[in-house]
Amino acid sequence: MLEFALLRTYMSSQTENETKTGTVVETLPNTMFKVQLEDGEEVLTYLSGRMRRFRIRVVVGDTVTFEVDPYGGKGRIIQRH
Repeated sequence: MLEFALLRTYMSSQTENETKTGTVVETLPNTMFKVQLEDGEEVLTYLSGRMRRFRIRVVVGDTVTFEVDPYGGKGRIIQRH
């Protein structure tokens, strides 16, 4: 039982990523998007698997929330507003 509690603590600490909000400015192939933040910076993002599974459409002009990759790569869109 203690091992499960330690594993759950370890997994929850790994899944906490920084989230940001921005506006989609361009759609790209393979469900990739360019998102512009409030400060004017553009980030390359991709659609999360759950959003693909439930066929949630994202179009230019949508406000989205995405998780930032800690290694400086792409962001993952997790919610459309």
